[in-house]
Amino acid sequence: MQRVGRGRNIPCVLRFVFSLLAATLVVGAAAPAANPPLPLIPAGVTVAGISVGGMTAVPARAAIERTFERPLRFGFYRKRWKATPHQLGAAADVDGAVMKALQARPNQKLRLDVTIDRERVRGYVHYLHRLFSRPMKDAELVGLQGLRPLITPEQPGRELERPVIAAKITRALRWTFREPIPLRLKPVEPEVTVAGFGPVVVIRRGSNQLDLYDGMTPVRSFRVATGKPAYPTPLGHWSIVDMQRDPWWRPPPSDWAKDLKPVPPGPGNPLGTRWMGLSASAVGIHATPDAASIGYSASHGCIRMLIPDAEWLFEQVGVGTPVFIVAA
Repeated sequence: MQRVGRGRNIPCVLRFVFSLLAATLVVGAAAPAANPPLPLIPAGVTVAGISVGGMTAVPARAAIERTFERPLRFGFYRKRWKATPHQLGAAADVDGAVMKALQARPNQKLRLDVTIDRERVRGYVHYLHRLFSRPMKDAELVGLQGLRPLITPEQPGRELERPVIAAKITRALRWTFREPIPLRLKPVEPEVTVAGFGPVVVIRRGSNQLDLYDGMTPVRSFRVATGKPAYPTPLGHWSIVDMQRDPWWRPPPSDWAKDLKPVPPGPGNPLGTRWMGLSASAVGIHATPDAASIGYSASHGCIRMLIPDAEWLFEQVGVGTPVFIVAA
């Protein structure tokens, strides 16, 4: 709603006042000619808490408009700033309030009708949100430093309580309150922290060693078997995508396995009792009944572990656990 300018509003009030004067002249037509006094607002009348009792229309209008147009004040720590009702999309029916005041009873408390553009208020609150809110940042695994996981620390965030601030602004505009409005920001805690990051697996292909870390803290190391030179275990950053207890072994899509048949769980299963499949195609960490192969490059690309070691590791990791395979 567009606020009508002051100069164009005054005639509306004056017309109302003149009508009251005209009525007075008709009633007192027999009285000697004189300039009749302007009508006064009854004593004790207030508009939105603004005392206008005893005033005529024009100063009452000025007092109401001056009070309403005071800017709203905001604060956040040491920052202070203001926003006018016009900037926030608010307009007051000052003329209507004066007319009601002239007809009010003594000591009557009147409200000031205020039109508020809620979209403008929401837009201003969103502007404050972008200005003062900060997104949280999870701890992030960025790679290896040397042969150990490197995780960047988490950072807490903060978020403006937008519905609360919008309600405070609306209330201040409707009731001409102009007390400072402090911004309320709630903390946003990271979901992933360095301390609670969880397991990370580092496999040293050249050394046939698997290291388990809790975040960046070493937990345990194992001797393993990796791929033969003809079928090397792929280097890179992978993750565990499949976990099976007592798995079936099924021939992979490789020439060396094209005539082989699936093997059910049991003592002769090449995968032993546990399988932790990686995002690298047809490669996984698994138990092996061939204990003699541990410590050598003996597999077709997978990482073999002793059965007790694989069963222990299976309980420490999960789908999504990062796995680094390096040449060291």
